[in-house]
Order: sequence, then structure tokens, then C-alpha cells
Amino acid sequence: MRILLALIIVVPALEISVLIFSGKTLGIPFTLLLIILTGVIGAWLAKKQGLETIRRARQQMDYGQVPREAIMDGICILIGAVLLLTPGYISDLTGFLLLIPVTRNYLKPVIANWISRRINRGHFTVIRR
Repeated sequence: MRILLALIIVVPALEISVLIFSGKTLGIPFTLLLIILTGVIGAWLAKKQGLETIRRARQQMDYGQVPREAIMDGICILIGAVLLLTPGYISDLTGFLLLIPVTRNYLKPVIANWISRRINRGHFTVIRR
């Protein structure tokens, strides 16, 4: 909980600092253009990656397989898309890292490990039917 509180305070402060620095260095119009451009590119990439992930998950389910990998990809794509729609360079960089398959493959084990630890500690409840 303390980490979440720190993130809620620290990340926006860093984003604002970087945006102010960018505005002073590159100029306000170019900074605004970059923010809009990363949002548009991010939305396009998220849609492309999301549709591909849904197609892969359906294909795996058609063969009677559980689409574990596709589910993790979907979680990463969703988080990445939300981060890209949030104005700021730090959130955009993190969002792109989650949307690009090569970097996402390095981050998925970290996210899966974090989720497993939370489940083992009782922070999440898993209902099996």
C-alpha cells in the first residue's frame, strides 16, 4: 500500500517535471504535438496488438488449450494502452514497453511473478470451478 501511495505522488510529480522541461527545451507546441502523437500511435498499436491477441486466444481455445500466454499479453496490452492515453513521457515509455511484443516478453514473467506473490499472500482470491 505504501508503494502505491508513493507511486500516486511521485510518478505525477516526475511526469509534470519532465513535461515542464520538455516545454522549455522543445517548446510548448512541439511538446503538445508529441503528447498527441504518442497517444495516437499508442491507440493504433494497442488496437493492432489487442486484435492479434484475441485472434491467438480464440485459436488456442478452438484447439482446447487454455490461452495463458494470450491472457498475459492482453493484461499487458490493456495496461500499456491506458498508460499511453495518459499524458506524459514516462507513462508513454512504459506503455510502449508493454505494447511492443519483444519488450513485453521480458516484462510478462515479472508481472506474472508479482501476481503469483499477491495470490500466495492472500491479496487475491482465486475461485476454481
